[in-house]
Amino acid sequence: MLHLVLFCIFGGLCLGAAINLLLQTHPINSALSLIVVMGSLALIYLLMGAEFVSIVQLIIYAGAIMVLFVFVIMLLNAGKEERLPASKIMPILGAVGMISGSAAGIYVLTCDPHTSARISLGQLPGPADQVGRLLFRDFLLPFEVTSVLILIAIMGAVVLARRGEQ
Repeated sequence: MLHLVLFCIFGGLCLGAAINLLLQTHPINSALSLIVVMGSLALIYLLMGAEFVSIVQLIIYAGAIMVLFVFVIMLLNAGKEERLPASKIMPILGAVGMISGSAAGIYVLTCDPHTSARISLGQLPGPADQVGRLLFRDFLLPFEVTSVLILIAIMGAVVLARRGEQ
């Protein structure tokens, strides 16, 4: 019972922070809301028994990636978002997309016979040594390519920020 209550609390916190992320006009406030989302997701993973995934969520996403986001936002000196005039068709398309996505999710959760098998998140990747072996042996090239792409994105942000100063 306590797990369900904590799950509802952390899920509500995650949902509230995600909505706040979308409603903010200043990029730093949006990044801080994203940190709250990542932290509450880590707590939800911890409740589900996936300790390793929870710690990786905190260290990698809420820590390293968000530091990069904040660094790039501050480097670009991004101010408040400029609001354009509202479109008449976008709320209609958004409502249709949300209703169809919700209907598909409800169908998958209630009617699909393949969802009867239970999956424990703590047992998906295996022990931490197996995940490390996969990451640094089998998937070393995609891991390194991702790090080079992040470095190129940061260098691009620096070049764009320098152009504005001249």
